Amino acid sequence: MEFQRNVSLLPFNTFGIDRSAKFFTTVQSESDVVAALKKAQSEDVPVIVLGGGSNILLTRDLDALILKIEIEGIEKIKEDENHVWIEVGAGVNWHHFVIVCIEKNWAGVENLSLIPGTVGASPMQNIGAYGIEIKEVFDHLTAVNRDTLDIEKFNWTQCEFGYRESVFKNKLKDKYIITKVCFKLNKNPVYHTEYGAIKDTLQEMGIEELNIKAISDAVIQIRQSKLPDPKEIGNAGSFFKNPSISKSEFERLQKEFPNIPGYPLPEGVKVPAAWLIEQSGWKGKRLGQIGVHQKQPLVLVNYGGGDGAEIVDLSKQIQVSVLEKFGIHLSPEVNFL
Repeated sequence: MEFQRNVSLLPFNTFGIDRSAKFFTTVQSESDVVAALKKAQSEDVPVIVLGGGSNILLTRDLDALILKIEIEGIEKIKEDENHVWIEVGAGVNWHHFVIVCIEKNWAGVENLSLIPGTVGASPMQNIGAYGIEIKEVFDHLTAVNRDTLDIEKFNWTQCEFGYRESVFKNKLKDKYIITKVCFKLNKNPVYHTEYGAIKDTLQEMGIEELNIKAISDAVIQIRQSKLPDPKEIGNAGSFFKNPSISKSEFERLQKEFPNIPGYPLPEGVKVPAAWLIEQSGWKGKRLGQIGVHQKQPLVLVNYGGGDGAEIVDLSKQIQVSVLEKFGIHLSPEVNFL
């Protein structure tokens, strides 16, 4: 293993923010992770884990050891008549994993096509899109305990999944480093086409016989039409979570804003953050080298040379506007470093 000093993190974050790390290394195995943790202890610096860099916003130079996870592997470890259990290295590109599943006809993650980032981040964030969340296909994960250096397993219950969160973003934050994730996928697909524009897109594509590849292709087409490519313009995808409010609060807002969209939940109503931001006047707004995307107001962008602190400030201005207009607080989905 090589430990580099004073490394620019510009190539390692999709926002395209140029900040540096005191130490930087890549890890290809659990033993590498343990060795890196020991190195951090000897240097008396914290460890910050980096996957695809697609869900972080760098706001400063980091006096830390940056661990870039590059643990590979996609392996079928078990199967029965209806399911396959697939263990995947935390460093595997998420979309690459989805494509492999489609090629093998392993169903369950096709609605999550083209989500940026790595497999290791997927349970931490409980990533979701178009009616599906990771918790619906998750079986267990393996992680290294940062304090004891033991390798431990977490089942579905222990992960305490919530909307865009898990136990690893709450009470176990910065306590473990995820190394492998095991998914329980279906041999007999159950199609989810009811959310978003999937049905309309499938019709436009002329799909007559539904299959997981068709759904994946439709999701890719929708995402590419809405979301900017980080290779062309710096961004981290959806910046804010979609807020959930009570049914009574939603009914109150409907009287003042008859066109407000909402999706019923068992405990209330989910309101699209993109709609709230657009109605607050932020869609397409540019402030110097940063701004709000012109097609998708849920995406904050760096046009080039923007600073992370400026993007944080922009996000706070948006939060204030939405709170003043609708009485709804938006929570960032992106992690600030």
